Amino acid sequence: MKTKIRPINQTDLPVLQKIARITFKTTFDPYTAPDDMEKFLRESYAIDKLAAELNNPDSRFFFLEVDGETAGYLKVNVGDAQTERFKPNALEVERIYLLPQFQHHGLGNLLLDYAENLAVKEQKDYLWLGVYEKNLPAQSFYQKHGFVQEAAHIFQVGEDSQTDYLLAKRLK
Repeated sequence: MKTKIRPINQTDLPVLQKIARITFKTTFDPYTAPDDMEKFLRESYAIDKLAAELNNPDSRFFFLEVDGETAGYLKVNVGDAQTERFKPNALEVERIYLLPQFQHHGLGNLLLDYAENLAVKEQKDYLWLGVYEKNLPAQSFYQKHGFVQEAAHIFQVGEDSQTDYLLAKRLK
């Protein structure tokens, strides 16, 4: 299996949107009312919203390609792009999204390691992220990578206020 991680650019927006919508729906559909899911996917992953996020200098997106096929993506934030001011001098992993057929092959490790290497290279003290309280496999994955739950916040999906646990990993 040959893998490659590369930055996402504006011409990649349709593929980014497709992957974002498929992966979010697949992961969270069991916990979310259909109307809330539809509204979230329409608004949060609209092309203009993704384009604005991609143009934000404090956000970065990367595709993971496996044998030439796009398998998923990573989104990281620093500074004002972070979804919350959770830790000082930190890099936030906002999204690690893999298409269903690429899950459970160790590819999430590649993206998380990539994010951690970025944070270390940029001399960040912390790597942090939010994970849905009902997403037990993701919680276990992050705990295996040294993340510790330190807080929680509300993540709005349509009209549904869901609880995300905030996990952090000290790098220095």
